[in-house]
Amino acid sequence: MSLYEDHVFPVLLDFATRPFRRDRQALVARARGRVLEIGIGTGANLPYYTDAATEVVGLEPSRAMLEDAARVAAGLHGKTRFEFVAGGAEALPFADQSFDTVIACLVFCTIPENEAAAREAFRVLKPGGQFLFFEHVAHPRASVRRWQERLNPAWKKVACGCNLNRDTAALFRQAGFRMDECDAFEHPKVPALAGAMIRGRATRD
Repeated sequence: MSLYEDHVFPVLLDFATRPFRRDRQALVARARGRVLEIGIGTGANLPYYTDAATEVVGLEPSRAMLEDAARVAAGLHGKTRFEFVAGGAEALPFADQSFDTVIACLVFCTIPENEAAAREAFRVLKPGGQFLFFEHVAHPRASVRRWQERLNPAWKKVACGCNLNRDTAALFRQAGFRMDECDAFEHPKVPALAGAMIRGRATRD
């Protein structure tokens, strides 16, 4: 990782995702049992876990961000239930059907091999388990989507691999998830270019 990716971008990311605080809090509060959060970043979601989440494993490829997340966890009640693992979502280092909840929060826009990551999330989820997601996606309006396509190459460089134009709901369905809830909306606090969102709950039969 570079100086920008390890130290500058995490600060920018935390600032940029502040408008989503309530959305993230509502999502994470639904986690239960043994939980895997894919792309835990600097640990911004850690304070939102309730006691229903008995064990929380945070996966993140950036070791610098993992160190930040560990510092956040150290200041929380029940800090021993948090574990941090360095790695990518495309090849999860966990056994099949080993988590009750998997969380993806503003991360599938960035994962390089997102199809493999979705299949891996499905693999490690227990039958009857829940996959909770909150993601920004390609805009439904063609005029905005055209701008997303034009700007995506430059955006990816500045935002460390983030894509503006992914159809993430379709990705989850293709991986085998049953989409029990999928709310598609435009976030009122974010410009249209990155404001098309999906949030919801999918399950594994």
